[in-house]
Amino acid sequence: MALWRNLALVAGLVVLVLAPFTQATYGTYVLCSWLIFAIAAMGLNLTLGYAGQISLAQASFMGIGAYTTALMTMAGIHWIFSVFAGMGLCFVVGLVLGYPALRVQHHFLAFITLAFATLAFLVMRNEDWLTGGVYGLVGIPRPDFGPISTMSQRSYYYFTLVVFLFAFAGFRWIVRSPWGRAFKALRENPIRANSLGVDTRLITLLAFAIGAAYGGLSGSLMAPLVQYIDPMSFTLIISLKILLMVVVGGSGYLFGPLLGAGLVIMLPEFLRFAESYYLMIYAGLVVILMVYCPTGLIGLIDKTAAAFKAKRVARGDLGQGAQL
Repeated sequence: MALWRNLALVAGLVVLVLAPFTQATYGTYVLCSWLIFAIAAMGLNLTLGYAGQISLAQASFMGIGAYTTALMTMAGIHWIFSVFAGMGLCFVVGLVLGYPALRVQHHFLAFITLAFATLAFLVMRNEDWLTGGVYGLVGIPRPDFGPISTMSQRSYYYFTLVVFLFAFAGFRWIVRSPWGRAFKALRENPIRANSLGVDTRLITLLAFAIGAAYGGLSGSLMAPLVQYIDPMSFTLIISLKILLMVVVGGSGYLFGPLLGAGLVIMLPEFLRFAESYYLMIYAGLVVILMVYCPTGLIGLIDKTAAAFKAKRVARGDLGQGAQL
């Protein structure tokens, strides 16, 4: 099983490397968007899927990262420094936002994160001196690394892919570390986790802070990709879109955000042949998936694999019975 899993990972990486050669400029842009939103979904998956803390503010953290990167790079500071500044700012804000989670849960916590998302949007829209207001920021430069430029869409895709791989490796390490087990314990039973010595207060705050930092990283990649940002790019609708990615892909699964982001970002593009009906078809497919497989795409794959395994075991048992 481990061999097949490793072969699948290698095959997936090869597909990601070769994908831009099969696409035009717009197709490569869609691939970049997929990877960027997958990073944001990873952060929300850590907060929601692993730690069980609901958040409707992931797009706000994307906005904080995007505006931080845009302002710093337009002032002549390299992208590397701006992304660490954006992620650090999101980490601190995530810590602060995590404090209400120590007292309230479920829909009450959702309303608190919704209030923060509204506040962040109003700051982005009204503080013209800093964010450009409704006109946004134009002319955000793409990063360069000496002789390596990311000005072409394909080169920026590979730059995004490298950052995504580092982000995924970090996410994998977190969820498979003792922290990851503590996050799951917090999700399953906070009282029992606390009785077993897990610092539930610290783990709750870290779940929000690390998830927010991933949102900041995705925003720092989004700003140079489009080279223009405005407050409408980081509204509640975008947060709900990221939440849909986590739920559709499989909340609490390692590869859930990647599959969920791929479905939410790419499926509407494949359905454009249906013209004005493509969004209706897309919504219908999502509803059907959620009704018949609420654990998402990864859950559907697990169910299918378990069914095949059960059939193989049954056939083996029948074969042995026939021999007896």
